[in-house]
Amino acid sequence: MQYRTIAHTTVSAIGLGAMPLSIEHRPDETRAIATVHAALDAGVTLIDTADSYHWHADEAGHNEMLIARALARYGGDTSNVLVATKGGRGRPGDGSWTVTATPAHLKQAAEASAKRLGVDAIGLYQLHKPDPTVPWAESVGALRELLDAGTIRAAGISNVTTAQIRQAHQILGDGLVSVQNQYSPAVRDSELELQLSEQLGVAFLPWSPLGGISRSSLDGPSGPTSIGTAFHRIAAERGVSPQQIALAWLLACSPAVIPVPGASRPASITDSARAVELTLNTQELVELEDVLSG
Repeated sequence: MQYRTIAHTTVSAIGLGAMPLSIEHRPDETRAIATVHAALDAGVTLIDTADSYHWHADEAGHNEMLIARALARYGGDTSNVLVATKGGRGRPGDGSWTVTATPAHLKQAAEASAKRLGVDAIGLYQLHKPDPTVPWAESVGALRELLDAGTIRAAGISNVTTAQIRQAHQILGDGLVSVQNQYSPAVRDSELELQLSEQLGVAFLPWSPLGGISRSSLDGPSGPTSIGTAFHRIAAERGVSPQQIALAWLLACSPAVIPVPGASRPASITDSARAVELTLNTQELVELEDVLSG
């Protein structure tokens, strides 16, 4: 495994996006825990979760509790694993997603997440999405209060613009350690946010990093899995999966990038973790960039 940093914390260059283990079409718990254990066996030390990663309305925190059980049952050392969770979204049980980022809700949600994870302080707590009904400074101010209270050790923001990143950085200072936006071969709308994160020394955690290669689990089907792209062609030449090529490309984009691909099977995260073994050469990077820019 190769490693990158989130502030002063060293984590694996590839994380595990745990959402597929708890939402619709989720695996049974035996396979879900086996998937987490496979990630740990592969050297993954960053696990991304959220209180809203669940299926039915009455099971908020399903994914957080699942991760806590998986870590507790793992036979090896998990002291270096950073569990990053998020608050500010909800799932009423009909397949939709809501947004609630009032300070009162975020503080209550963070405390509840800490209890579910079984920790005194959350290693990384991320505001899941800006709430259009709440001033951004107020939502971010709640993260500042959680930091000051010791409920969380570091803060992140997700689904944000460059202006929101700058304002959050003004409020949180060094307490802001991550930005998590959608970014993939198919979706590059957050190029400016990635560049700003790198400038500020903030980690950039792409969600749905395999878009264009595989479906997104969060925002609904993105069409059939792509075939015949440059990623698939280079993968065939290398004898690896297209997903590994996509993740290797992301890692080459910036030292700030730490992808968190989702997985619901042990084989999936094992394959994704192997992307750190790939170094794309200049010709391959140019070929991919030409295709993506075209």
